[in-house]
Amino acid sequence: MYETIKYSVENGVAWLTLNRPDKLNAFTSQMNKEIQKAIKISAGADEVRAIIVTGEGRAFCSGQDLSDVDEGMNLGQKLREDYGPMMEQIANCEKPIIAGVNGVAAGAGFSLALACDFRLVSEKASFLNAFVNIGLIPDSGNLYYLSRIVGHAKALELSLLGEKVTAGEAKNIGLATKVIGVDEWNEHLKAFAENIANKPTKAIGLIKRYLEASYHLSLEEYLKEEAEGQRIAGLTKDYAEGVAAFTEKRKAHFIGK
Repeated sequence: MYETIKYSVENGVAWLTLNRPDKLNAFTSQMNKEIQKAIKISAGADEVRAIIVTGEGRAFCSGQDLSDVDEGMNLGQKLREDYGPMMEQIANCEKPIIAGVNGVAAGAGFSLALACDFRLVSEKASFLNAFVNIGLIPDSGNLYYLSRIVGHAKALELSLLGEKVTAGEAKNIGLATKVIGVDEWNEHLKAFAENIANKPTKAIGLIKRYLEASYHLSLEEYLKEEAEGQRIAGLTKDYAEGVAAFTEKRKAHFIGK
C-alpha cells in the first residue's frame, strides 16, 4: 500500500513512519502523497484516536530529496502540488497529531514537525531551518507555525541564522513538548500517544478547530463560534460519560464519540 512510509494502528494510535532511512527520510513527491493519504485514512477511521508521525533510522526527516528536484524547476509549483496538499491535510485533521522527532528535522522536515500538535523530541534530535543556507525562504508552512510556537523574534532568528537547535534548546524555547532519553524513547512515545488517544477525541478536534479560528475572528465572532462548538461537544457520548464519571467519582472512559 505504501512504498516510502510505514503505516500501522495499535491501541487507538496510527503510526506513520517515514521510511527512507538511507536518505535520512528525505521527501519525494511520492512520500508527500503517501503522507497525505495516510493522514486522510487516519482522520476517517473510528479506531484511530491519535496519530504519530516519526522517522525510521537515525533521522526524522532531512527535508526535500534534492535528487527529486530538476534544475530550473518551478519551486512554487512544486509546493502547490506536493507540500501544500500534504500540509493542508495535516491542518484539517481534527485528531491529535504527535511528531516523534527521533533525529534531525531539517528544512521541510522541520515544517512537518511544526505542523503537528505535539513535538516529542529525542535527546539526540535537532532542528534546522536550513533554507537560508541555500538562498531560499522557509516553506511548507514553516514560518506560519514557527512564529506561533516560538514568537516572532525567535522565528526570525532561527530562520535568518540557519543554525542547529538542540533538543534542550528546543524545550527551552517552547518548540519541544517533551525531551525523551534515547533508552526511554519507544516506551515514552507510545505511552504519550496512547494517553492522548484515550481522551475525548471529538472535544480535542473542536479545541483544535476553535483555537485556529481565534486567530482570525473578532471576539464577538469568536464567542458565537465557541457557543456552537460547545453545543456540539455537549451532544457527544464522551460528554455524558465525563459528567457521569465526575458525579460517580470515578475515572472517565471515553470512546471518542
